[in-house]
Amino acid sequence: MSWFESLILGLVQGLTEFLPVSSSAHLRLTAAFSGWEDPGAAFTAITQIGTETAVLIYFRKDIGRILSAWSRSLTDKEMRRDQDARMGWLVIVGSIPIGVLGVTLKDQIEGPFRDLRLTAAMLIGMGVVLGVADRLAARAENGGRHRVAAPRKELGDLTVRDGLIYGLCQAMALIPGVSRSGATISGGLFMGYRREAAARYSFLLAIPAVLASGLFELKDAADGGHVSWGPTLFATVIAFATGYAVIAWFMKFISTKSFMPFVWYRVALGLVIIVLVAAGVLSPHAAESAG
Repeated sequence: MSWFESLILGLVQGLTEFLPVSSSAHLRLTAAFSGWEDPGAAFTAITQIGTETAVLIYFRKDIGRILSAWSRSLTDKEMRRDQDARMGWLVIVGSIPIGVLGVTLKDQIEGPFRDLRLTAAMLIGMGVVLGVADRLAARAENGGRHRVAAPRKELGDLTVRDGLIYGLCQAMALIPGVSRSGATISGGLFMGYRREAAARYSFLLAIPAVLASGLFELKDAADGGHVSWGPTLFATVIAFATGYAVIAWFMKFISTKSFMPFVWYRVALGLVIIVLVAAGVLSPHAAESAG
């Protein structure tokens, strides 16, 4: 991997990680359209450490409170009723599905799941799901025909059941094209959570899974020596800086705007991929690497 490739891929990772458009799909597609080698699952996981570092800094006050309350709840039963302590436990509960499936499906994640036909299908399918969830949420917030707005859930309303459903939605993002934020936010909207609440929990829930995945891939990469360390670390720094700016913008955007621009973008991109693959212009395995 060249330094120029790492710069572009780092920017792509940072720009798309927190938007509901699938960063793994965009990394894969950037390589395919540019004629580069597939950066691979290891590159994706390691550069995600950069974007998750941006989450840690942006939400540092929330995370500090949650960690403090959760650690005290280990020995103080009264603290287990505290909202921040509960959030700590619920993030752990919500991380179980992706942890189990990530280990179980590791070979598929690095192989068949990277087929561009599957990526296109996921871009379109999850785009439609996000669009339906967004419309239902908007109708509930505006009161629909009855003009009586239904109350939407906040993070304080989160239950173990909801946390597990969020976790299952997040696990779907193991398939490129799904989008971690798109799947979890859609799940949250369907369960009746406000946009900001769904997005905030989505970002918090991603921290353990992404950091664990990145550290796991770091260990494998160190043992196997199949990662270009200089360019990969450079891309990780670029992803961090870009990702931080995107988080700040996205949290403001969703407070007043619809997700529909992302829905139309996903559907259009998926259709373009299907047409190019069907016409033989793009191979479904374009830019795949043996490693």
